Amino acid sequence: MPAQVQPAPLSPSPVGTSIPAGTLRAEMESRRATGRRFDVREAVGLAVPLCTQLHQLHAQGRPLFVHPSCLGYGADSAVQVIEELAHTAPVLPRDLACLAPEARKGGGGDARASVFAVGAILYEMLTGGSVGPGMRRPAEVVPDLPPALETVLGNSLVADPSHRPADLAALAQALHQLAASASVRPPGADASHGDGDVEVDVALSTAPPTGPAQEPRVPSAPSMPRIQAVSGDGPFAVAIPVSQPAGLRGNDPTRKLADLKAALESDPRPRYVVIKDGMDHGPFSAVELLQQIASGSFTGDHVLRDAISGGERAIQEYEEFAQFAEQAKLNRDIVQEKRALDAVVSAEKQGAQYKALIGMALMGVILAAGAGWWYRERAHKEQELAVRDATDRVAIEVDAGLGGAKAARAGRARPSGGGSYPTLGGGLSCEAAQSRYVEEYKLGNNGPPDLTAGAYGNVLNRGTYLNACNVPSSMEVSVCAAVQNGRAVGVTVTTRPSNPGVASCVSRQIRGMSFPSHPRLDVARTTFSAN
Repeated sequence: MPAQVQPAPLSPSPVGTSIPAGTLRAEMESRRATGRRFDVREAVGLAVPLCTQLHQLHAQGRPLFVHPSCLGYGADSAVQVIEELAHTAPVLPRDLACLAPEARKGGGGDARASVFAVGAILYEMLTGGSVGPGMRRPAEVVPDLPPALETVLGNSLVADPSHRPADLAALAQALHQLAASASVRPPGADASHGDGDVEVDVALSTAPPTGPAQEPRVPSAPSMPRIQAVSGDGPFAVAIPVSQPAGLRGNDPTRKLADLKAALESDPRPRYVVIKDGMDHGPFSAVELLQQIASGSFTGDHVLRDAISGGERAIQEYEEFAQFAEQAKLNRDIVQEKRALDAVVSAEKQGAQYKALIGMALMGVILAAGAGWWYRERAHKEQELAVRDATDRVAIEVDAGLGGAKAARAGRARPSGGGSYPTLGGGLSCEAAQSRYVEEYKLGNNGPPDLTAGAYGNVLNRGTYLNACNVPSSMEVSVCAAVQNGRAVGVTVTTRPSNPGVASCVSRQIRGMSFPSHPRLDVARTTFSAN
């Protein structure tokens, strides 16, 4: 029964590509989607006859691109090279990782390139991960892996072809000895092949070193490693040390990230060169590159070249560095948002001071106008009282002609500002209008300009959050996010075929993401098509 492991995150496949049915790649992706992997017997049982087939094809002078998508996988669990598919370079990222560095330049590869390809295919079948930066030692993923098999993989995955064996028959013999009952014994290796003269320099291997380099301590006595057996001969002969089994890691995202960081730190070789502003920077070790990414010196869109494997693409396209580049970008966005917020607070503080001065000036004007109005009203009232006193005296004196006096008074024009007019109407209205004006000025829309939907869509379109939910490549995912103040306040996720668990996981991932901040509500939508 194959052992169960957590599948590694899937890299998005190029648009318009698909996995060929009936191939080893289809079987590997099917197992990855269900959390299964090949055990040692299965992997060796497939690799030994594959080495024999490739040895015969290369003996006929045929250059080949060897990768899982060009290997047929039958019902009898056997592989067969599909030559028409092996004559063209693959397009799937995991297939490209299986090619030797020299074969990625085009034209197919020779026997040395096929040795690398067999080692890369074996590594992916056993661990579920691809060969490349950040790859973990096989024994860390499979604790019961024979130490000799890890050494054979290290010798096969040497990036420099001049330091890599070319004898596929010898590779088949070495693998067969690790699980003799898993496959038919391959033909004997040709001792005159000349591979014995090839110096296998494991320091040039794509596989990580067996452990971090340690500085010598003084005093220290040299000690020989404990050897339990010697397996094989020729370029793949290995001394098997006594090893301590490593514990299995749980399905914890934080622990996975720590494991990835530890895997990168375990390789001290300065192998990474960053192309920025048309200039090469480096080479850096993995730790130095992570420090440069964290400091903001390099961003995810800068081109990274692996000097050992020859791969060259953007940092954010490397599965091992993408998470660190994304985290560094989020940190930079947070810093920029804080600076923008500080600028807004400072501007509002200055605006409040100006508003206070304007308010005080307006209050002074209002008080002055009120005082003037009060003096005018007082003068008008005094004049009105004087007129009333005069009228009363006339009425008393001609009391007999009171009607005529009333008529005379009725026809008389009322004095300006008389008591029949509202005494406080004009003043109060002026103060209320001024107050409302000041209030409207304070509450005016002085917020930042609106953002485009593309600013929010750029965050959703990356799709890196799908990796945390192990979304299979055969599933279509549609996302609708309502964003306000830099956070998703409403999220709807639809999957085809329907999978509530995956939809709920993706929704949680989006709610924890950071978006461009704005007080208004914006809606962004995106769809990831199935491969």
